[in-house]
Formats: sequence, structure tokens, C-alpha cells
Amino acid sequence: MFGIVVVVFAVILLFSVIKIVPQGREFTVERFGKYTKTLSPGISLLTPFVERVGRRMNMMEQVLDVPQQEVITKDNAMVKVDAIVFIQVMNAAAAAYRVEDLPYAITQLSSTNLRTVIGSMELDEVLFQRDSINSRLLTVIDAATEPWGVKVNRIEIKDLTPPVDITNAMARQMKAERERRAVITEADGEKQAAIARAEGAKQSAILEAEGRREAAFRDAEAREREAEAEARATAMVSEAIARGDVNAINYFVAQKYVEAFAELARSPQQRTVIVPAELGGLVGTVAGLGELVGLAREQQRTPAPAPQPAGSAPARAPASRPARGSVPRTE
Repeated sequence: MFGIVVVVFAVILLFSVIKIVPQGREFTVERFGKYTKTLSPGISLLTPFVERVGRRMNMMEQVLDVPQQEVITKDNAMVKVDAIVFIQVMNAAAAAYRVEDLPYAITQLSSTNLRTVIGSMELDEVLFQRDSINSRLLTVIDAATEPWGVKVNRIEIKDLTPPVDITNAMARQMKAERERRAVITEADGEKQAAIARAEGAKQSAILEAEGRREAAFRDAEAREREAEAEARATAMVSEAIARGDVNAINYFVAQKYVEAFAELARSPQQRTVIVPAELGGLVGTVAGLGELVGLAREQQRTPAPAPQPAGSAPARAPASRPARGSVPRTE
């Protein structure tokens, strides 16, 4: 029996002397109830019957849930809000001996500061500035928990619920805002369409004006060429008249005659066209015109005479025969 008692006593003594600290934990050591040191992860030896493990502290990051509570905002609106806090113990001795029930203390501290921060803001700021609330809460709570050896890494608003009537009002406001944006967008579209149509009309007018200018230029060029052709024809007829050709005179007479007859036929008030009885004169005139055209073609085909040496007698021009349809001149 004595041996068994000795073995049991030795085992108890061994477990009280040798302490194994797991990773992520730290143990505080008390000597006769007074804190002396902190055991890090690993194996450590204590003085038997003198030292003992005081507190077993979790050094990993922890998440604390702040219960939901009703908070009155600055503009007297009641909202329900809750949050979560991420903490980490940095000093095991301070967290063990400077505050009683560390999680409860941090939870209550977060709740009071949450009411303080939200109570100083209006409802619209609370709903749309959550990041600002989180930053302010983090600064205040981290400063308050620093003496406890705790680091507050972050705090987040988990849920924020306004009253039902305010929610309905916000829905109507959002609908009205979207309708306003739709009206503005539609008006902008109509404006852009009107601008595009005006720009198209402007370009069309410009192109039409350019077309009229080009047409006028072409008409002027055509009239100019027609005038040049008329001038050359007049010059040729004048030369023929100067040479004594009666067909040139007949050409002008026939031209005026045909033009006058055409105008008489085109008159809208003229229902009856009187044809001259002396059609033989018109036929003779037309024949003279044909002879004049043939003479002009022969002159174009006949090469220019070579220059004669000085002192030689000029060649005699061949006698011209009277044109068909012409009247011989009498002395």
C-alpha cells in the first residue's frame, strides 16, 4: 500500500511540476496567489507546492457578437443595430488581471459606444456612412481596451434596420428619384435627336447649296462655250461674207426665219399656225445652208498653201462656182 501511495503521489507531483502550453495559448504563473511570470507555448517546469497556473489565456484572434439594440438617431429616428468585434489578446497578464470577464467587458463597451456614435448622426448618415461609423468605433474601443492588453483589429456593423414607415418612405423616394432620372434621360435623348436632326438639315442645306453652285457654274461654263461657238460661227460667216459668199447671208436669214417660226408655233395663245406660201424660198435657204456647211468642211480638209519665195507672182485663185440655190449677181 505504501508503494502505491508513493507512486500516486509521484504522478500528482509530476503533473503539478511539468506544464505543457499549446500553441496559441499562454499561461500565467502564480506564486502563493501572486502573478510571477507567463508561460509561452511549449514545456515548462514549476516549483512544486509553491507555483501554480493562474489563467489560461487564448492569444488567437477572437470574434465577439454585440447584441442587437435600438438606438435613437440625431433626427429622432429609431433604428435597430448590432455589430461584431474582432479582438486579440496581446498581453496575457494584463488581460487576466486588469479586467474581470474580458469578453463581457468588451461587448458592453462596444454597445455603449455604438449608441453614442449613432446617436450623434442623422438617419441618412447612419444608412450611407457605415464605414465612417466603423472607423469611429474602432478608434474609441481600441483606445479603451489598450490598458487591458487587448488589440481591437476591426469592428463591423452587421445589421442596421430602420422603422417600417421610414423604409416605405425610402422606397417611394428611390422610385421618385429613378423616375426623375428616367425623365432626364429621355429629355437628353430627345435633345440629342433634335440636335442630330438639325445637324442633318444643316448638312443637307449645305450640300444642296453646293449643288446649286456647281450647277450654276456648269450652266455658266456651257453658256460660255456656246457663246464661244457662236462667236466662231459668226466669225466664219463674217469671213464668208467678206469674200462675197451669198450663202452666209442666207444662213443668217434662214436662222432668224426658223427661230421666228418656232416662237410662233410655241405661243400658248396661238391655236392656228399660218405657214407661208412661198416654201420654195425656205427650201432654197436650207439648201444654201447645206452648201455653206459643205464649203466649211472642204476648207478644213484643204491643207494650208506653202509659203512662196519673194518676188514670185501669187497663184490665181480658182474661179468659184455659184452655190446651188443661189441667185447669180447681175451688173
